[in-house]
Amino acid sequence: MATVNFAATSLLPSDFCSGNRSFSGCSVSCTKLVYRRRTVSMCVASNSTGTSATVPEKPEIELEFIGPKPSGDGSYPVERAKEISGEKLLRNIMLDNKIELYATYGKVMNCGGGGSCGTCIVEVLEGKDLLNERTNAELRYLKKKPESWRLACQTIVGNKENSGKVVVQRIPQWKK
Repeated sequence: MATVNFAATSLLPSDFCSGNRSFSGCSVSCTKLVYRRRTVSMCVASNSTGTSATVPEKPEIELEFIGPKPSGDGSYPVERAKEISGEKLLRNIMLDNKIELYATYGKVMNCGGGGSCGTCIVEVLEGKDLLNERTNAELRYLKKKPESWRLACQTIVGNKENSGKVVVQRIPQWKK
């Protein structure tokens, strides 16, 4: 069951909220409501032209996280997530979606996303072009690793303009 709470806030003069008005191409419809023995005025403004300003939809990145070890039937477990392009680090996406990022040692001894320990290594299998360039911390920790390996704490997913799919292998060092 939803609960609606009203706060006593006056954005317009009280004499303005007494019906329907139009000015400068906008129309305002006002209603008085009684909530818990208090009268509350609510006004809604809209364009009189009938067109509404729509907020453009932000591009999304689909992510697939492949588990480090195969399950009993030989297939690798896959977990999925969606995020708005350019807003989060790969590490935060994984932690927010409760997707395992660290091996046993890394769970205890990680740097918390500072890029100074190298315990959040992932391998990007698809969608490398949807991620930022390697940072200086990644160049330092991953200089002898394959180009597809990244530090999740340094990897920004998307650039606020692109959309697509990124496939990530979790804990790639376990594949050996």
